Amino acid sequence: MKKPIILFVRGEQLYAGMAPEVTELTTEGVMTVGGGTIELSYEETELTGMKGTTTRFVVRDGEVALERTGMIQSRMEFRCGERSSSLYETPWGTMVVDIHTTKLAQRLTERGGVMEICFTISVNHQVTGENRFKIRVREQGR
Repeated sequence: MKKPIILFVRGEQLYAGMAPEVTELTTEGVMTVGGGTIELSYEETELTGMKGTTTRFVVRDGEVALERTGMIQSRMEFRCGERSSSLYETPWGTMVVDIHTTKLAQRLTERGGVMEICFTISVNHQVTGENRFKIRVREQGR
C-alpha cells in the first residue's frame, strides 16, 4: 500500500566543542507499507545540499536502512549497538563511512508516527561526530 505523507525531518550533527549543526525539513513524500516493511521516501532539496537525490528509509523490526540515490549514492544500515560500513559516493569523490548506532527507536504504522536514530559516524575511519535523525510522519490531509 502506497500513500502520500508529510515528513518532518530534523537532523543534528554534533562535534566536540562546537554548537550542534541542525537541519530541519518539512517535505512531501511517499510511505509504502507491506511485507513487514515500512518505506519512507522523499526528494532532497537545496536546503539539505543534496538536490537531485532521493532519500529512502526502509524500516523493519529492529533495523533501518537509509538509502540515497541520484546525486548522492549511499546505503547506511542502523541496528542498535552494532557497527556497519558503507561507501558514500558524491560528485566530489567516494568515502568509506563507518556507522555505530547508539539509539534506534520507531513507532511507525500505516498512519504515520515517529522514528529516531542516533549514531556516531567515521569517515575514512576517523570519527567525525555524533548524528541524530528525528523523523515525524503523518498522512497528507490529516
